[in-house]
Amino acid sequence: MEFSHLPQPPTFDTVEAARLHCQQRLAAAFRLFAHYGFDEGIAGHITARDPKLADHFWVNPFGMYFGHIRVSDLLLVNHKGEVVEGNRAVNAAAFAIHSQIHQSRPDVAAAAHAHSLYGKAWSTLGRLLDPLTQDACAFYEDHALFENYTGVVLDLQEGKRIAQTLSERKAIILRNHGLLTVGHSVDEAAWWFITLDRSCQTQLMAEAAGQPVLIDPETASLTYSQIGDHYAGWFSFQSLYDKIVRQEPDLLD
Repeated sequence: MEFSHLPQPPTFDTVEAARLHCQQRLAAAFRLFAHYGFDEGIAGHITARDPKLADHFWVNPFGMYFGHIRVSDLLLVNHKGEVVEGNRAVNAAAFAIHSQIHQSRPDVAAAAHAHSLYGKAWSTLGRLLDPLTQDACAFYEDHALFENYTGVVLDLQEGKRIAQTLSERKAIILRNHGLLTVGHSVDEAAWWFITLDRSCQTQLMAEAAGQPVLIDPETASLTYSQIGDHYAGWFSFQSLYDKIVRQEPDLLD
């Protein structure tokens, strides 16, 4: 689909400008996750690869409420899991999972994982989503199922297995755990998570009400080509970013 007449992802003259943009998007994503109720105590994390240091990523402080996170609260973590910028602790599970995804997927700029209500509920079924709606088709043949739940992910080898199962896809359902999405930008990864969780909610509701009618494979593939690419993920996030910055401008501090 031709998008040249629409806004395009920004480019930057300096690494510093690219880093600030990344941090602002990341802080906004956390605020939006709080808005959508994706917070669950201390669980959940979104990471963004640093524009300058490719083996470092920005992440939320462990134990800090998503709805309070500002740019200045974000942590920069290196490939060993050490905090090199910031003064709070990093979630060990965040490092175990995200470090392996960023390492195995050089194309991935951001990854999002949270214990959202509908994502958790759907994950217990041990199934991929069906193409029931236009929105769900964004994940048609582009999401995976990780079937080996072994407790909190603290082992790098477990993170590596998740990354291997994800492979080149945009999302993965972690059985008995929740959802994880990735993208070429923070914007994209966050949007895929939001719409994936809502697609889980939709299928749960539809199956509770009766026997849903699936979109046929040819149409599902066509719809995927229209709404499932990197640009569509990035563009879908822009209005949400504008909304949350207007409502909660302190996130930029």
